[in-house]
Amino acid sequence: MRSHACPGVVVTGTGVTLPGADRPEEVLAGRQEHAEPVDTARLLGRVGRHRGLRYKDRATQLAYCAADTALRDAGLHVDGELTVPAGTVGVVVSSNTGNLDTVTRVVDTLRTGTTDALSPMDLPKVSCNVVASSVAIKHGLRGPNLMICNGSTSGLDAVRWAATMLETGRLTRALVLGVEPDTEPTRTLRDGTAPLDGAVALVVETEAAAAGRGARTLARVGGHARGAGLAACVAALTALDATDPLAWHVPGPGAPEGVLPGVPRHDLTTAWGPSSGALGVLQCVAAVGAFVTGATGAVYATAGDDEHDATAGLVLTPPSGR
Repeated sequence: MRSHACPGVVVTGTGVTLPGADRPEEVLAGRQEHAEPVDTARLLGRVGRHRGLRYKDRATQLAYCAADTALRDAGLHVDGELTVPAGTVGVVVSSNTGNLDTVTRVVDTLRTGTTDALSPMDLPKVSCNVVASSVAIKHGLRGPNLMICNGSTSGLDAVRWAATMLETGRLTRALVLGVEPDTEPTRTLRDGTAPLDGAVALVVETEAAAAGRGARTLARVGGHARGAGLAACVAALTALDATDPLAWHVPGPGAPEGVLPGVPRHDLTTAWGPSSGALGVLQCVAAVGAFVTGATGAVYATAGDDEHDATAGLVLTPPSGR
């Protein structure tokens, strides 16, 4: 089990684009019964960013919405313009099924034995990094952009990669997104189960950079751990942060009862449906929502369990002084 502390990394903005929820405080409540699907055209049109949507896949449209909200929430976008140098902002996106609908459509067309029916608008979208690169281009972010498609741990891995780039000086700040769309191929992959169909985002910065521009701090990113086994992962997080956890965001309903007994558990896969690559980012945004409403104490976020090939964990704590 590998573990590492993340000193000096803070969250300064969030974006929530979920059915019936648009604030981090609403994430823990889960999807309401009659919540309508996210209308990306309405959201992006409202902020003047609807142009070019026609040829973008569902995942990219959802990511655009969450990214726009997070950048504005962090004070990095004002009236559509960046307030910091473009090269200081990177993008890390986690999604395991983001462009599956486009890839399936192109492959099905090629199986007919001809390329004549291929759409020239589809071909750029079959690249697995299309969501990250599209968000970077759309919002003028010229730092590194990465697409993480790493199975169950993907969302927390994305936050970890962003924090690592900040620690090493590769970036000053990063936009981290988790997105999974509800498309026909995605439902087929999940035996008909409806997935998340939404996006969530975090802006993470070095503490010095946030303080230098007078940004508010919503949360602090603590240590992270990655390896095999949920119990070992939680033990590594406990070793990194001696604070009694306020809550544990479990990877699913099957988390063993003997781990962190007595600590309240939140299962966002039940609250929002299968979240795949978006889960880790969703858990982090939910933790920020708890801090925004005054909660104190550490929150453990974990993804992947003993049935998966890896488990990842992350500690988030409230801003200093709480």
